[in-house]
Amino acid sequence: MNRLSILLAATCPQWAIAQPVPAVAFQHSITLTGVSGKFDHFAIDLAGNRLFAAATGNHSVEVIDLASGKVAQSITGLSKPHGLAWIAATQTLYVADGALAELRQYRGSPLALAGSLKLSDDADDMVYREAGKSLFVGHGGSGSATPGRIAVVDTVSFQIKSEIPVATHPEALEIDLEHQRIFANIADSGEVAVIDGSGRSAPGSWKLKGADHNVPLAYDSRGSVLYVACRAPAVLLALDGSTGIELARIPIAAGADDLFYDQAGNRVYVITGAGEVDIVKADSRKALRLLGKVSTAAGAKTALFVPSQSLLYVGVPAVAPAPSEVRVYSTQLTRGTN
Repeated sequence: MNRLSILLAATCPQWAIAQPVPAVAFQHSITLTGVSGKFDHFAIDLAGNRLFAAATGNHSVEVIDLASGKVAQSITGLSKPHGLAWIAATQTLYVADGALAELRQYRGSPLALAGSLKLSDDADDMVYREAGKSLFVGHGGSGSATPGRIAVVDTVSFQIKSEIPVATHPEALEIDLEHQRIFANIADSGEVAVIDGSGRSAPGSWKLKGADHNVPLAYDSRGSVLYVACRAPAVLLALDGSTGIELARIPIAAGADDLFYDQAGNRVYVITGAGEVDIVKADSRKALRLLGKVSTAAGAKTALFVPSQSLLYVGVPAVAPAPSEVRVYSTQLTRGTN
């Protein structure tokens, strides 16, 4: 140790010496006894302090009371639940079921089926636009008989207002509130569909270069940057939110299935089937650099980031003898976090 280091160690209090801290820190686990198979999307009821988990492999949606860390209700009668959306204003949970080819709505206490709409196979992710009280739901795309589409659903009447055609099956959807646009990853075509939020116009598209199988995406409204995670090859792309031009890319772990942007720290969280969360820093020049990796579990590829809580909920499928669980991680910025 040199003289300066010795002097600093002797004169500085311990708390004043910055120590490396993880960008994402494990908090606790919520055990879901009796829930088998993999998870897909999540949603949250902030006022009710409930987490909704699409337990796809269990053919159910699990309603988790976050105060007690227990399952408060298991919504059964489903086949392959994928996308979830909780609309607080109407206290309604929407569930897209890929095998039933339906969009279902649940209300009441406990939640009970209040209606269903027929879609097509592989009904998947969805996003809610408050301005038009509309849900945009991706479905179809398995073949010429069931082309890829995005249904625009009026949540007041619970009717389909329009169907927007896309090239192949739509994966993740994201909303740009400022410009009232919907982004949709069209993974099999290696492109991003850009849809007018009114749902009345056909989409434009941004073709990705040198990367495809783009499943998850996330949008930074402040910087007007769209982040897209691809599987072939495994890279994270930063696209200009106005033009779709690629600004930067960085390698990530294999099997990216969920992706979130954290405005508080200009960080991107990539949830991967390889059993890790990659934490990527996006600086003011739109460059990307890896801050670190957090090990989760094999197959833990879906999650939910809740900015107001600074928490990341990661679904971990059961692997005997261990039960399914939801692992809770803090994303709170602390001293020493880059």
